[in-house]
Amino acid sequence: MSVRLDETDRKILSQLQQDASQSLDEIARKVGSSKTPVWNRIRKLRDAGVIGAQTVILDPEALGFEACFFVLIRTAEHDAEWQKLFLDVLKKRPEVQEAHRLAGEIDYILKVRVKNARAYDAFYQAMISEVKVHNVTALLSMEEIKSTTALPV
Repeated sequence: MSVRLDETDRKILSQLQQDASQSLDEIARKVGSSKTPVWNRIRKLRDAGVIGAQTVILDPEALGFEACFFVLIRTAEHDAEWQKLFLDVLKKRPEVQEAHRLAGEIDYILKVRVKNARAYDAFYQAMISEVKVHNVTALLSMEEIKSTTALPV
């Protein structure tokens, strides 16, 4: 369900996506409003589920996580029990930054961030020891060209 946004809401969301650590005064100045109305709008957007948890974006390479793999998974299993086990395995693995169920020949794609190829192999071995998959293809990202969490509001 989508929420109706006006131009001021969009400006506020754009500012928050750029830098959520900005003060209310800064955001209000940039969107052409004052502090209290901006705060009320942000509160309403949170209550409506438009704004989720606020986090900090870390630089993976600065922390030694230099390898990013996109893992394509095909499975012969499609029953609810297997899917629950698979999802539980993924959720407890901190290396998995994203996981998507797909339409088409590939069933799942994972974004896995690790320190190096050896760490990826340890992740892979642990995953396949816990859940049966038909086929796994790992693609190493050579260069991150664009990465954003911002939506085009």
